[in-house]
Amino acid sequence: MRIKKALLPLVVISILLFTSCIPNKDLVYLQNSKKNEKSIEVSESVSKPYRVQTNDILNISIKALDQRLVEMFNPSITTSQGASQLSQQSLYFNGFSVDDHGNIRVPVLGELNVLGYTVEEIRDVLEKRLLDEYFKSESRMFVTVKLAGLKYTVNGEIGKPGTNVLYQDKVNIMEAIANSGDITMTGDRKNVQVIRKLPHGFETHTIDLTDVSAIESPYFYIQPNDYIYIKPLKQKSWGTGTTGMQTIGTIITALSLITTTILLTRNL
Repeated sequence: MRIKKALLPLVVISILLFTSCIPNKDLVYLQNSKKNEKSIEVSESVSKPYRVQTNDILNISIKALDQRLVEMFNPSITTSQGASQLSQQSLYFNGFSVDDHGNIRVPVLGELNVLGYTVEEIRDVLEKRLLDEYFKSESRMFVTVKLAGLKYTVNGEIGKPGTNVLYQDKVNIMEAIANSGDITMTGDRKNVQVIRKLPHGFETHTIDLTDVSAIESPYFYIQPNDYIYIKPLKQKSWGTGTTGMQTIGTIITALSLITTTILLTRNL
């Protein structure tokens, strides 16, 4: 009977250790369950080009042999040193915003509908309109169209929650998370939630970042204005610790408190 009583605390501690510690498989990204496969190809549907939506901001740059002819098309800020510089703030005020009808207002050309177009398609439309109506091929006109940064928001169990802007054409969710300080140990990597704005409204999707098949998800590459939410693991609410040593420390503290309370009660 005494042996059973002595073993009881060990059993309780063992159960707490197994249930409260976060296993390594819940922390490692992109694990391949099929060990014989060396690589996975990304399908075409994942890497489709982004199509412009309302409230996007475009950075349009037009160059020609005589740059004075196209100055009005190029919003820029000149610093005290005389260099031309575009910041996120200046792009907000000087870039080409897509209104609720999917139009941008371009000097001379007027309103141009770009809703659902890729940046390459917008560039082709601009070049054609300008060459057909205002310029000649001898002007050697060169048009560049880009999104004014890829803005996204990360919240929840993340190192640096908040809104970030990356100046890249494509950003995957792993890069976005790394740029935000990585998911904390108590973050659920198996159930990352992505809320995406689409023309018909918002869609919510979950992606398991511990599974290598996540790279085949249409949500692996983020889009402008995506909201990424990292849910907490159950271990966080239990408060027993994320590692074995932390859990043991918590248990010892709790047992010491109980023992002290019992001894003080008996002495009263």
